[in-house]
Amino acid sequence: MSTDTLTEATRADVCVAAVADCFRGDGEIIGSPMGTIPTIGARLARATFEPDLMLSNGESYFFEGDARLGAKPDEFAVVGWIPYRQVLDVLASGRRHVMMGPVQIDAHGNANISAIGDWARPKRQVLGSRGGPGNTINHTTSYWIPRHSARVLTPKVDMVSCVGYDRAAATGSAGRFHEIRRVVTNLCVLDFETDTKVMRLRSLHPGVSVDEVVEATGFELVVPAEVPTSRVPSDEELRIVREVLDPRGMRLREVPA
Repeated sequence: MSTDTLTEATRADVCVAAVADCFRGDGEIIGSPMGTIPTIGARLARATFEPDLMLSNGESYFFEGDARLGAKPDEFAVVGWIPYRQVLDVLASGRRHVMMGPVQIDAHGNANISAIGDWARPKRQVLGSRGGPGNTINHTTSYWIPRHSARVLTPKVDMVSCVGYDRAAATGSAGRFHEIRRVVTNLCVLDFETDTKVMRLRSLHPGVSVDEVVEATGFELVVPAEVPTSRVPSDEELRIVREVLDPRGMRLREVPA
């Protein structure tokens, strides 16, 4: 890595690398990233350290190679068909890792992708639960939050769309594949303490302080005595992101430099 990589890498680049690391060790499973930086991160993981990760074009086909963000359907090198019914079969076996973007998430990882406000009369409707309950109880889930704030990381979510650790514990063997691996935000990387399953500060992005993260979080985080800095992508990773996966710089719209 060159000596000036740290100054060259933007916050968005650091977030992409952190998302890629969420898929480290997954091997030959379906990766289902949702959103700009999650998609770039998953494709970076496959282009570097997870070559067996299976990614789709967002519809019903697996593709090989390093497709740029926003590629047209005919630009993908299709290698397999994955109809929706087959996705349902696979996800129930734990062989999938989805990354979603919640509008709210609490200390145990219960997430809301449905509505804001009172359940009977919400102020705002968003995506809806869709596959959230089945996804989170049946296979690995990670989350991406582009704007870390106490409104998103909140003491209580308005509606539980995606199952957190406290609720999963009550399901017994039905929750055997439940895992919330990481929560990546524009400020830091979070995971969950082994014993309590309470959200924990795993690393700080360069230039971010512990106080900044704590103040922007609506519940009490587990904060270790020493918190490392999130890794900066290597020169080769930066090249892949900037020249191959996201040459138009769409990631910078989500996390400005």
